[in-house]
Amino acid sequence: MASDLHMHTTCSDGVYSPEELVEAAKAAGLNYIAITDHDTVDGVAQLYEAGLYPQKGIKIIPGIEFSAHHDIRSVHILGYNIDIYNRELSERLNDVVEARWSRFSAMVEKIRALGYDLTETDVLQIADSSTSISRSHIAQALVAKGFFPSIKDTFDQILDKGKPAYVSHYRLEAEEIVRLIKESGGTPVLAHPGLIHDDELVEQLLKNGIEGIEAIYPKHSAEETEKYLALAEKYHLLVTGGSDYHGIAGRYPAELGQFVIDDAYAAELYREPEI
Repeated sequence: MASDLHMHTTCSDGVYSPEELVEAAKAAGLNYIAITDHDTVDGVAQLYEAGLYPQKGIKIIPGIEFSAHHDIRSVHILGYNIDIYNRELSERLNDVVEARWSRFSAMVEKIRALGYDLTETDVLQIADSSTSISRSHIAQALVAKGFFPSIKDTFDQILDKGKPAYVSHYRLEAEEIVRLIKESGGTPVLAHPGLIHDDELVEQLLKNGIEGIEAIYPKHSAEETEKYLALAEKYHLLVTGGSDYHGIAGRYPAELGQFVIDDAYAAELYREPEI
């Protein structure tokens, strides 16, 4: 059997609800999964509060994906096996989510000033139950209204950093993220290091409390994968991997199960829930 340790639900910018994601993962034959929504643990909390975590037929690892502050690079840190009800973690996540809402409003204002008739309501209809509003939601709304042919086009033309509708947003420092994950009982892992595009920064991050590296990732070349596996050995880190599944049209993988990792990697992380 196979596993996937990086996936998103409607609680951030995925298309499946937490319940739907679990059922789709089962149908795909996955043995271990990790729900790693952006800056929120709502997906895992929904499963727990509905009596669906833990459950038979699949092993679920509670997780999160943090966006870390960096002036130039895009740095993301995954947290696995976190206590989703840890008080300090919850408080800091509330700060981040509030900042996301402020950013969302500012971006819609910029988009309207560019001549696109987009409202906050348009975006919220796409975001649905998500409490972690992102550029992806805005991009989907722009495509739905016919302003752009694809999500990639919206980012390339107006939403990426340096483009006319971009607004920077509040992010926690990498050091604080690592501390929060550890103090909530979790394991901090550097997400998709190849997307950082700075190997010196990657090694710097690995030396500062990170305990794992997402070496196996869809956008990593074979050479990059080997490089990050070597770094894992060099710094005695756990190796993880996942599809970064969102379910968004045109984004690989189109279906769960298309990109997987061996169960052995997931088994290293998995802990039996203390219920």
